[in-house]
Amino acid sequence: MSDNTAVHNFFDLTGKLAVVTGASRGLGQFMARALAKAGADLIITSRDSNDCSDFIKEIQELGRKVEAYSLDLCQEDSITGFANSVLLKYGHIDILVNNAGCNIRKPSLEITWDDWNIVLNTNLRGAFFLCQAFAPSMINRKYGKIINIGSVTSVFGYAGLAPYTASRGGVLQLSKALADEWGEHGINVNVLAPGWFRTKQNEVLYQNEEWFEYICDRIPLKRPGQPNDLDGTVIFLASDASQYITGQIILVDGGITTGSTKALIKSK
Repeated sequence: MSDNTAVHNFFDLTGKLAVVTGASRGLGQFMARALAKAGADLIITSRDSNDCSDFIKEIQELGRKVEAYSLDLCQEDSITGFANSVLLKYGHIDILVNNAGCNIRKPSLEITWDDWNIVLNTNLRGAFFLCQAFAPSMINRKYGKIINIGSVTSVFGYAGLAPYTASRGGVLQLSKALADEWGEHGINVNVLAPGWFRTKQNEVLYQNEEWFEYICDRIPLKRPGQPNDLDGTVIFLASDASQYITGQIILVDGGITTGSTKALIKSK
């Protein structure tokens, strides 16, 4: 008599192949590690694949397959060459995490033409064309999970971050458009949007105690994000548990986008 009581583990990624861009450090590396721990094999990228050597050893020790590629999201040939190489070797990917990005923090009156292009071309244009490069193989298989990384600036505006905010808002709208267009082909496209997490890009802010106290006071959970706070959400969006979710943004932000006014209340 067969046992029909076994429960399917919707979060198991065993046998899945995930591409995670910008995984040589920071949040990209933490998300890649989480996917590997859930069972996925990895293809990771950095501007220089040699920067991933230590991380490759770590993932291999988990028993997962992993390979690193160099990728420059500002160069069309780099994007198409990377995607073609991966598809030629592996035939398909199951999961794409568009994490690689950059930021230039300046007052808007000081932003140059080149500043704007670097940020928008990396965070928005590069993300789109990488989606485009892998989508045909996903369409053919009627399966794919695309997770575009946004931020609280996908829905909030912050002074001194005009190009970055424009790019992350664009990522959200882009993801909705792709979700609508590719949903019939079994592809889920969603945005994972971290709140205030300490990274090399924003390290200078965390050195300012006054700013740090202000931000913590605005966050209902009273602390910045820790890298592992993203683990559950990235696994969820990459897994069968999110099969009926597309075109959405999930903010992992400690609640800061509630628009907390406790700081104002306390001051009265």
